[in-house]
Amino acid sequence: MTAPAVPRRLLPLLTAEQIGELKPELADVIEYRKSGLSVNHIVGCPLECGYCVRHVFDNFAMKTPKRLMRDEAAVAALVSHPYFRPHKTPIQLFNRATDPMLPVVKPHLFAVLRQLDEQGLTNHVLVITRWRVSAEDCAVLNSFQNLRLTVLVTHSGIDNPSIEPVNSAIAAESLRMLYEHAERYKTVLYWRPIVPGLNDSDEHIERARELSLHAHATVFTGLFFRKQMAAYYEEHDLPMPYDSTARRKIMPEHAERRILEAFDTARLAGAAPWGILFRKTSCGVAYAHGEADYNGHYGVQELCDICPPEQISLCAGAWVKPDLEEVTREARSLGAIGDVEVNERAIVVEGLDEPPRYYLQHGFGFQCHDRKKPHHYRQHGRAPIGWEAEDGPATP
Repeated sequence: MTAPAVPRRLLPLLTAEQIGELKPELADVIEYRKSGLSVNHIVGCPLECGYCVRHVFDNFAMKTPKRLMRDEAAVAALVSHPYFRPHKTPIQLFNRATDPMLPVVKPHLFAVLRQLDEQGLTNHVLVITRWRVSAEDCAVLNSFQNLRLTVLVTHSGIDNPSIEPVNSAIAAESLRMLYEHAERYKTVLYWRPIVPGLNDSDEHIERARELSLHAHATVFTGLFFRKQMAAYYEEHDLPMPYDSTARRKIMPEHAERRILEAFDTARLAGAAPWGILFRKTSCGVAYAHGEADYNGHYGVQELCDICPPEQISLCAGAWVKPDLEEVTREARSLGAIGDVEVNERAIVVEGLDEPPRYYLQHGFGFQCHDRKKPHHYRQHGRAPIGWEAEDGPATP
């Protein structure tokens, strides 16, 4: 399929001096995050969502998108990155400092996708948006022949314009548009951030239920609430969602229970069906493409209790406990110290920050955890806020 011509109105490039004024993490255009190597050579967004991760990078005030480098240079930086594995490493585009479907950003998104696709790469590529998607955009997205492309549409349903000025109806319409036109790509309803008392009412849940029928999978998750977000909320006299901040996403147990009970009630009644729900992004993406989870979540069995039986079987067949000697050798080469462990849930290491742990995780298809930052039973990967202690297997 030949993609429609996309007008190229290129964003201005920041000068070296301007780049030097950015937070170092923001100036580094390639970052390894849990869902893959993240490419972010465009910074700036006008959407002003109060909980945006851009607060962490001190660029929330940057409303006009600009480029740190040319698209070709960003692609070269990605594929030459020491952690990049062709056909294996998941990739994320523009998920940290802008929205990829903004009119001025979109041509660069399509250019990067085209360059990766023309290299014959079959890696998973995740594009996350809450902005408008047209039928013409869908035609471009369908034109890529090799990439395993997923568009995740962020929809919160938050009605407070001071927290989320962008009407969630925009994301809802984009989701429907993407699902209706999907041929070569998949689309996921990214139901987030769910905050008790803000967007978890019966009406909010029903709205998400209806939208879940217009997606290949639905992922629900909580709020990433760091001290920078809390400072912004306080400065703008916004209602504080929690009394404290956390390094992990906050998804209280009672909020999850309400959602799952609503799902079960509809399922058992045989009416008002839901789409397929997942707790983790990679689980939803993998399911949409008919593959096993590339993050190895199958080892954390309590995550799988809402997954379809056929998906559990698929993940079980692909999940192989790696050899300790091989894991130790690779972990040591990356700088691991102390004992390296491979248990029934995860590889456990010390002395490695997130990028090398994710490199191991994606390489072995097996969870990789830091011994000093344990993942507790049932609240896997979430902050302890809103959870009570419970007996069960715990993984560091």
